[in-house]
Amino acid sequence: MPFECRIPVRFGDIDIAKIVYYPRFLHFCHVAMEEMFSAVVGVPYHETIMREKVGYPTVRAEAEYLLPVGFGEVIRMVMTAEHLGDSSVRWRFEGYRVSDGKLAFRVRNTCVAVDMEAWKSVPIPAAHRAAFERLA
Repeated sequence: MPFECRIPVRFGDIDIAKIVYYPRFLHFCHVAMEEMFSAVVGVPYHETIMREKVGYPTVRAEAEYLLPVGFGEVIRMVMTAEHLGDSSVRWRFEGYRVSDGKLAFRVRNTCVAVDMEAWKSVPIPAAHRAAFERLA
């Protein structure tokens, strides 16, 4: 079952065209991932990094921008684990404008589990894998 959260579009997210500056959509995906860690894994993402010493840096991102999103809009983020490897996870994010329910953007983001001290890939920890599998 996908994870969902809502992200408000703030003044700092827009550009001179009065719409979300396109790199901010990737930031929204990371915000959704952090929210998912707290809600689904049961550990805030910063604690995963600081205490468990495991992080999930992005190694590949692919984005499709379908509709403009303006200041003051709220985005309903839908996050799914599209593929789980031994040490990687490919997330699919869909961002819907709450004002009209339309799909505004889609992102596929591959993250690798990394030992934050050695900065080397590691197998996805069992507790994280179990949580991620619930999002498939």
